[in-house]
Amino acid sequence: MPTPTERYLKPEVIQTVSRLDLRARFIVEGFMAGLHASPFHGFSVEFSEHRRYAQGDDPKDIDWMAFAKTDRLYVKKYQAETNITGWLLMDLSESMGYTHSQKLTKLDYCICLAAAMGYLMVHQQDPVGLVTFGDELRASLPARSKRKQLGDMLAVLAAAKPSGGTDVGGALKKVSAMAKHRGLMMLFSDLLTDRDSTLEGLRRLRHAGHDVIVFHVLDAAEVEFPFTGTVDLTDPETGENLILDAAGMRGEYADAVREFREDLQTECRKMGADFVPLHTGLQFDKALLEYLSHREARF
Repeated sequence: MPTPTERYLKPEVIQTVSRLDLRARFIVEGFMAGLHASPFHGFSVEFSEHRRYAQGDDPKDIDWMAFAKTDRLYVKKYQAETNITGWLLMDLSESMGYTHSQKLTKLDYCICLAAAMGYLMVHQQDPVGLVTFGDELRASLPARSKRKQLGDMLAVLAAAKPSGGTDVGGALKKVSAMAKHRGLMMLFSDLLTDRDSTLEGLRRLRHAGHDVIVFHVLDAAEVEFPFTGTVDLTDPETGENLILDAAGMRGEYADAVREFREDLQTECRKMGADFVPLHTGLQFDKALLEYLSHREARF
């Protein structure tokens, strides 16, 4: 049975929590509670300044207290070896406000996920910054590791509203120019924008030496297409609408979504970026595991 905190990995439960700081904490605590069943057994913020023992490491650096708790060998890490600078890149375009179920919008889901990532990084003493954007950059907080940074980021995210168009590629190019040091860029977006421009922006980040994780978040209805009868679909950013027969389009639509995501995943793989396909009905642990997997691979 899931522990009480593991319940907060479920979007339908986390939406009942009004405060974003509590959402972030509950998601992370729920995730940590379930780590015993994951490949990251023994990981916690408690060991943020440790890494797994490898052949050639000095046995004097082994942390035997960590071994007693986890049954795994860890060596202590120096601060310069530990820190990674993270950036949360949040798409605030109008399409991110879509929800079919009247539950969490795509933006709500992304904000909860980004808040949890920020919570993890700050508690690991890693500097983390935030950039929000639509068709232009909207807000930017430089990367810091102080506890106050988490509150500052959550305040910006809590006030964020979806509006306007999308220029993911343009935003990524500006972020690449802003970031003075190599870091981990975490993009949260539905990527409903120009494909080539987006990929060029991602390539620019990779060329600058940044690690990149793309959290591609769609509404559950955008993936599962639960509609019936005649459906009038409206593009929230352009106002264009399309009337169609749901039953007749379901198969073609499912193929298009699958091809859309497979194409993005293939292109990300080619450039060495991680692509994480999500929808608003999925628990948050998949995305958190992707983050930890990417972070562990750096050391």
